[in-house]
Amino acid sequence: MPSLTRVTVSRRSHSDERRNEFEEQVLQALEGLMADGTPYTELAVQRIASASKVARSTFYRHFPDKSQLLIRMADLATKDLFDAAENWWRADHADADRSVVEAMRAMISGFRRHRLLLMALTEVSAYDRDVGRYWHARVQAFMQIVCERLAAEQHAGRIDADLDIVPTAIVLTAMVERSITAVFGADSPIDDEQLAKALGRAILLVTYGRN
Repeated sequence: MPSLTRVTVSRRSHSDERRNEFEEQVLQALEGLMADGTPYTELAVQRIASASKVARSTFYRHFPDKSQLLIRMADLATKDLFDAAENWWRADHADADRSVVEAMRAMISGFRRHRLLLMALTEVSAYDRDVGRYWHARVQAFMQIVCERLAAEQHAGRIDADLDIVPTAIVLTAMVERSITAVFGADSPIDDEQLAKALGRAILLVTYGRN
């Protein structure tokens, strides 16, 4: 006879899988609706729910309002971006010239896949308190990882002892975020590979004083 614990875990796992599938379905539907140029702020909940093929009541059980919807969709859309960056900052930097560009390629690729949603996130976070608080906390969590690595590198004597860690982490984080947003937000002649190499070089210059 299966144990109660095993049955409970199995049910929870199945429930998590269903929720993940549902959220991915909503993300695809939402980005599909925005593909014709309709701003996120102009999309009605009913339209998003219909495109997601769920009842409005079901939709509201998962997302009480459009702020919470955008927050959850942003979590999904930025996971690969942050994973790529965080993994690089935690990894060995013996082959940093190559690995940092690979990390930037992954971030840029992820941004391209979810460009419309992430541009909406940037816009809405400027005036929506909940979305702004979410995005600030997410970026701060990433910056903490950067600070920890810079401190470790400084302690090991691999970077300048005079480097001011917190301001440097802010510069590095903002540089990558704003550069990608600027290139994708305009008709830029810069291609993804050029951007990845430029960002990789800039990160190494700021961090280690070399490229």
